[in-house]
Amino acid sequence: MTISSPLPDTIIENKAQLVRYFESGAKPKNGFLIGTEHEKFVLDTTTKQIVPYEGIKMLLQGMQRFGYQPMMEGPVLTGLSRGEASITIEPAGQFELSGARLTNLHEMSDELDQHIAESTQIANELGFRFMPIGYHPTARINELPWMPKRRYEIMRNYMPKVGTRGLEMMQLTCATQVNLDFLDEHDMVRKMRVGLALQPIVAALFSNSPFKNGELSGQLSTRYGVWADVDPARCGGLSFAFDDGFGFERYVDYSLDVPMYFVYRDGTYIDCTGQSFRDFMTGKLPAFMGQKPRMADYINHLTTLFPDVRLRTYIEMRGADVGNSAMIKALAALWVGLLYDDSALNQAESLIKEWSIEQITAMRRDVARFGMSVMVDKQSGFEIARHIINLAKAGLQRRSVRNAGGADESRYLDVLLTLMKLEQTSAEYLIGLYQEVWGEDISPVFDTVIL
Repeated sequence: MTISSPLPDTIIENKAQLVRYFESGAKPKNGFLIGTEHEKFVLDTTTKQIVPYEGIKMLLQGMQRFGYQPMMEGPVLTGLSRGEASITIEPAGQFELSGARLTNLHEMSDELDQHIAESTQIANELGFRFMPIGYHPTARINELPWMPKRRYEIMRNYMPKVGTRGLEMMQLTCATQVNLDFLDEHDMVRKMRVGLALQPIVAALFSNSPFKNGELSGQLSTRYGVWADVDPARCGGLSFAFDDGFGFERYVDYSLDVPMYFVYRDGTYIDCTGQSFRDFMTGKLPAFMGQKPRMADYINHLTTLFPDVRLRTYIEMRGADVGNSAMIKALAALWVGLLYDDSALNQAESLIKEWSIEQITAMRRDVARFGMSVMVDKQSGFEIARHIINLAKAGLQRRSVRNAGGADESRYLDVLLTLMKLEQTSAEYLIGLYQEVWGEDISPVFDTVIL
């Protein structure tokens, strides 16, 4: 039975409505879609400095020649939309593509290639270039611009109250994520658990941020390390997802316990930091006394939760540093191969079933520093990564979705298979260049890390 998603203006009277929101995401397997999102820094080609808002605005304006429509916050241009895809700007001007939800990886690949071609054309005209790296290699927070979005102003003021690295996360990091569907609540639970258990391995495999403040940071994914102290209430590995009885209602309870950031009304973000959505549902939110939330308020609230795997009406895999276009495609291929093929999903579940919460937590703690050398259940990260890549490859081959040239979707895993042969991640490759080729001079990184 198909459950309709509540309309955005629906007043929330009870928790059951929120459960139905998640239930409405269920799809038949032949309707499963694939979405990708990625961020990258925008640099001045000459100075290598982060481009301020006025430059970002010109980039957004230039992209409108390709059929994008402006997205405004009051008089301020903050993004673009074209069909189901959108381009938005992150706190320090990171340029983000949130792609359309597509039927296969070949369509995803074409969409990404088109975005890179279009955005690079405009960037070149303006004297800009993109740098896809998980953590900015040289910049410091006090050197970076802030984009003129009220949402970010609220977060900027609140973040230091709940963790020490929230502003780093906002301004200095870039990530890639993959959005996938579920068949029903049981299927959601299986995919959430596999995703959460394997996310540290995926973070290691895609690590691409070994620098900070112009030198080695001591971590392979400095970005992933930042998330250890952003806000414990809204980040992390969601250990409760492995408890008996986990499902939509338990995720709703978690979401309601995360303090709010804001409410969006009449084109304005109203600061509600630290306040309770549960109070909002009873009409007792201090900022909106006597009013109850709309479904749109809850959906906005969900975007302020930052776990490694996030549930909406689809599942977001959020653990990877951004990399070049081949790595962005590979991340989508890995998760699609693992989670959209029944045999691969069964085998992935068998792989993780003996892992304890303590082991998964230890991996999350250690992986930023040790990368693929982390151990779980007497297996190294490399061994686990090889296994899940092979599972994903077999899953994609069984999907047998072919492009015009006859190639199936497993081709997008080739870059990961190469990494496995080299036993070297992107971060380790950059460290080798820094130590052995660049003479510990960070400046060549700007011409090495490209889309």
